[in-house]
Amino acid sequence: MGCGTSKVLPEPPKDVQLDLVKKVEPYTGHKTDVYKHFIKDDGGGGLKTGCPSPPYHIQPYPGTHLASHMEPHEPRRTRVAKYRAKFDPRVTAKYDIKALIGRGSFSRVVRVEHKATKQPYAIKMIETKYREGREVCESELCVLRRVRHTNIIQLIEVFETQERVYMVMELATGGELFDRIIAKGSFTERDATRVLQMVLDGVKYLHTLGITHRDLKPENLLYYHPGTDSKIMITDFGLASARKKGDDCLMKTTCGTPEYIAPEILVRKPYTNSVDMWALGVISYILLSGTMPFEDDNRSRLYRQILKGKYSYSGEPWPSVSNLAKDFIDRLLTVDPGARMTALQALKHPWVVSMAASSSMKNLHRSISQNLLKRASSRCQSTKSAQSTRSSRSTKSNKSRRVRERELRELNLRYQQQYNG
Repeated sequence: MGCGTSKVLPEPPKDVQLDLVKKVEPYTGHKTDVYKHFIKDDGGGGLKTGCPSPPYHIQPYPGTHLASHMEPHEPRRTRVAKYRAKFDPRVTAKYDIKALIGRGSFSRVVRVEHKATKQPYAIKMIETKYREGREVCESELCVLRRVRHTNIIQLIEVFETQERVYMVMELATGGELFDRIIAKGSFTERDATRVLQMVLDGVKYLHTLGITHRDLKPENLLYYHPGTDSKIMITDFGLASARKKGDDCLMKTTCGTPEYIAPEILVRKPYTNSVDMWALGVISYILLSGTMPFEDDNRSRLYRQILKGKYSYSGEPWPSVSNLAKDFIDRLLTVDPGARMTALQALKHPWVVSMAASSSMKNLHRSISQNLLKRASSRCQSTKSAQSTRSSRSTKSNKSRRVRERELRELNLRYQQQYNG
C-alpha cells in the first residue's frame, strides 16, 4: 500500500551508480523508484539494452498493473471502444473487452471476459514495433512461458501479429498483501508464515527452473481473489532473469527496488538467485512489524545501511515477536550471500514449521496496522510537499493522489472502527 509517490532522489554514492527508472505498481497505478543499470551483456536473460539515453521505462506487469498514463477525462465507453478497435480479430472473437485497466508508453492493459466460460482475464497488448516493447515482451515471455505454479501469475495464451503481442493473463483481484492485513482484525506469526510459505513455494519453483525474480516486494504479491481463503500470487517478471540448464549461474545487471536490493547488487558483484532471498528477508521484516528494516530518504545513507546489513528489532511489536521469527529474518538478511538461506531451507526453518502447527499466537495486528498506516501517511505528506515545489501538476497526477488519499482515509476509518467501535 502507499500513496503513489515518485520522489526526486539525490545522487547515489559513487560506488553505487544506478539509473533511475519509474515503475508502475500493481493495481494502485502509483510509481515507485526502480533502479536499473543498463549493461550490454547480462549473461542471464535480463534486459540486454546497451546504454540507451535516456533510459526507457520498465513497463507494468502484464494483466495486473495499472499503467502510468491513464486518461481520466475520456469517457470509459470511448476508451474501451478505442482500444477494442485496435485488437486483432482473433482476440475479440474469443474475448469480450470490458475495461481499460491502464496504459504505458508502448502497452495497453485491458480487463476481458472469455466469451465461452465468462472467466475474467487481463490482456496486455504490447507494441512490438518499438525496440523497448520487444525487449520487455521477450523478457517476460521467456519467463512466463516456462512457469506453471499455483502461487505464480499464469500466462494463459499469447496472440502475435507483426506489430503487436497480446498476452492473456490471470487477473488477480484480491488486492495487495498489506492492504489485506490492515483490513483484517487479526494477524499473528502463524498468519505470517502461511503467507511466506506460499511465496517461498513459488520462489523455490522459480529457482529450480533457473529463474530469478529480482524485484520481489509486497506490491508484487497479490491475492488471487477477495475471499479469506485466497492464495498469494507472485507477479511482475519485468526484471526477471531466466536461464536454461547449463548456463552460468551468475548475473551482472544492477536492478531492483532500492529498499529491497541485496548488498552484492549494490557493489556490482556478480550475484546469484540469493538476491531474491534477501528481498524475502525484507518482506518478512515488514510482514511482522509494518516497518522497513532499511529506510532513508537519502539514498546514500540507505545504501550504507544495506551494505552493512544494519537493522534493529526496536519498537512495537518486536518485543512480542518470537526469537525464532527474528532468527528466520537474520538468516535471510545476511550480507554474505553464501550464508543466506535458500528457499528450501527457509521452508524448513523451525519458525515456519512450528508456526504451521501452532494454534494460538499473540495478535500483532494493531501494531502492524498502525505502522503501515503511519508510513503510508508519511509518504503521502512527502509527496504533497514535493509536488508543491513543482511549477505545474497534471490533472491525472492530482487524481491519482486523491484516489490514494481516499483509500488511505477509508483504511484508517476501517481500522478505527475495529478498535474503537
